Amino acid sequence: MNESSAMSRFTCVIPAGGAGSRLWPLSRANAPKFLLDLTGSGTSLLRTTWDRLTPLVPAERLMVVTGTAHRDWVVKQLPELLTENLVTETEPKDSSAAIGLAAALLELRDPEAILGSFAADHVIRGKVLFQRAVRTAVQAAEQGYIATIGIHPSFAATGFGYIACGAARPDIAPFDVYDVTEFVEKPNEETATAYLQTGGYLWNAGMFIAKASVLLDQMALAEPKMVASLREIAAAWETPQAAEVRERLWPSLPKVAIDYTVAEPAAEAGRMVCVAAHFEWDDVGDFASVANLLLRGRKGDLAVLGDGAQVLSDHSSGIVVSESDRLVALVGMEDVVVVDTADVLIVTSKRHAQDVRNLVNRLKERGGKQLL
Repeated sequence: MNESSAMSRFTCVIPAGGAGSRLWPLSRANAPKFLLDLTGSGTSLLRTTWDRLTPLVPAERLMVVTGTAHRDWVVKQLPELLTENLVTETEPKDSSAAIGLAAALLELRDPEAILGSFAADHVIRGKVLFQRAVRTAVQAAEQGYIATIGIHPSFAATGFGYIACGAARPDIAPFDVYDVTEFVEKPNEETATAYLQTGGYLWNAGMFIAKASVLLDQMALAEPKMVASLREIAAAWETPQAAEVRERLWPSLPKVAIDYTVAEPAAEAGRMVCVAAHFEWDDVGDFASVANLLLRGRKGDLAVLGDGAQVLSDHSSGIVVSESDRLVALVGMEDVVVVDTADVLIVTSKRHAQDVRNLVNRLKERGGKQLL
C-alpha cells in the first residue's frame, strides 16, 4: 500500500499527562509542564506539539488524552480539537492505559487505523526532518511493525534512555530504519560515553507508531486483563453506559509504562523497528534542560524565564525562573538554578536539577500537597 493511503489512516495521539516533578515548583498538579511555555516562545509545549503535527494530519485526526482536571485548559489551548477526539482519564494510570485507550477507540473507528503517540511536553527543532521520520515510521507500521523514532545523540546524556539498533532494514526504507535489539534505561556517564563512541545507540524519544490493533495485541501479551478492559471501555464510549463502564473498570487498571508492555517485549520478539532521526529533541526533563534550550549551547550565560522577571547578575551562569515581582540578584554563582514563585523559592545547581523530584516526594510524605 502506498504512503498516501497509509497516511490517510494515520492519527496522531498526544498523551498530555505527567506531574513534571523535576520542574517543581513551576510545574504543579494544576499547571503541569505541558501547559507551560518553557522555551520563551510565547506558546505552551502542548500547543507547540499540536502545531508540529498538523502538517502531517488534519485536526480531525489529532487526539489528546489528558486528565479530567486539565480538560478545560486543553480545550482553551487547542480550540481546533474535536470533542470526540478529547479523551479524559478520571485518574492517571501511566502511558500504557492512556495510549491503549486511544488505540482501542481508533481500532473501533477503523480496524486498519495507524496510531502515532507523541508526548505533549517535548521540544523538537527541525520540522522537515521530523515529518520525514514520522512518514517513514508510518510505512513501517503499515507493514505490521511497531516503530519508534530514535534521535542521534549529540552528547553523552545520562538523563535519557537509549535504543540499541541492529541490522538495517532496506526492505522498509532505503536508509535510517533498523531493527531494535534492546531498550536501555538511563545510563551512567561512563556507559553513555561508550554508547556515543561505539555508535549504534540512539536516544529514546518515547514515540511509538503502529496499527492500533497491533499495538493492543502486543500489549495484551503482557497485560491481557488491562487490554480487555480498555476495549470494553472503548466499546461503551459513545453509549449511555459509558460513564458506568469507565467508573467500574478504569480504577482497576495497572499503572505501567508502555515501554514495559509494548516496546521492550516487541523488541525481544523482533517486531520493533527504529527510524534514526536527525532533528533536535529534548524532553525538557529538568531546569538544566530548560537552561540549555534557552541558551542554545552558549556557555557561561544566564538564562531567564518569566514575564517581567527582574534579574541582576554579576559573573553568574545557569537559569533564573521568576513568577514574582522580586528582584533576583546573583553574584559569582556558576550553573545555578533559581526558581522563584509566589509561595516557593528553590535554589539548586544544574548538576543536581534532576534531584528536585526528591523534594517533591518529601513534600508528599509530609502532607504538603497544597504546594504541589
